Amino acid sequence: MEHEDRVISDEAINPTELSLEKSLRPQYFRQYIGQDKIKEELMIYIEAAKSREEALDHVLLYGPPGLGKTTMAMVIANEMNTAIRTTSGPAIEKPGDLVALLNDLEPGGILFIDEIHRLPRVVEEMLYSAMEDYYVDIIIGQGETAHPVHFPLPPFTLIGATTRAGNLSAPLRDRFGILAHMEYYAVSDLTNIVERTADVLNTKTDQTGAIEVARRSRGTPRIANRLLKRVRDYAEVVGEGIVTEQIASKALNLLNVDSHGLDRVDQRLLKTMIELYSGGPVGLNTLSANIGEEMTTIEDMVEPYLLKEGFIQRTPRGRVATLKAYQHFNIPMK
Repeated sequence: MEHEDRVISDEAINPTELSLEKSLRPQYFRQYIGQDKIKEELMIYIEAAKSREEALDHVLLYGPPGLGKTTMAMVIANEMNTAIRTTSGPAIEKPGDLVALLNDLEPGGILFIDEIHRLPRVVEEMLYSAMEDYYVDIIIGQGETAHPVHFPLPPFTLIGATTRAGNLSAPLRDRFGILAHMEYYAVSDLTNIVERTADVLNTKTDQTGAIEVARRSRGTPRIANRLLKRVRDYAEVVGEGIVTEQIASKALNLLNVDSHGLDRVDQRLLKTMIELYSGGPVGLNTLSANIGEEMTTIEDMVEPYLLKEGFIQRTPRGRVATLKAYQHFNIPMK
């Protein structure tokens, strides 16, 4: 099954958007908007590590996509005044790939692994000794000439990022000393992000326009930046080039992003539950077949926001549409 492209998708899906994200990324905590609790804790741990001249403890950043996990890793590296190497779980296919990455790190350096829950099992097991005691044991040669080599590593910090913390094995999760749950952003923080992005894009926006974009951005900076670009286009063609509340509202309605940030996929899922299954409970398999989306897409990209906003609930028997979902579509609840 193929899923439709979503304007509110929280994945950066093309080089232009990746380039925009990089240009907008803050370099230090003082520039990083939102995630105040995580920033406060990390600043303490970083200052303590620097005062002892030690590597920072290993950090696990987890939460829905688009909330700034990669940006947070870059900021940590800058605050620690150290170099960072970046990779992803699927890119490390064999133990030799991991050894090469770790060997390139300077003492106190940072290795950032995105999608760490997708590491091959054999690579993950090699990480245990690397994280705990700064060494790896590797096998050199083949057949009768094969022999183990004890390979010491410089002290380093592993920063792992994942959207599925529950998929991490307990031994790997337990080796992270700092666990940071990235949460959805408040509208006030997203408004500041929209205004900052507008400055970078040389786009004029008033505060009401920025608030309207922020309000429909599903608590996610990546989505806020993407929506602002679409609204900017609408403002330049239909309006006078200024993103006002009225312009933002018309543009986002045209994109089928409603006042709660729900798009066609969200609306189709909720209406399927209400109209075909009397609000549920409905199994994930059934929903997937009905709306033509992969189960993992529903779990990772659709459900988290609907759960957070109270449109659906998870029960042992399946998903259930709440009163708020019925009210959103002006459908009486039986």
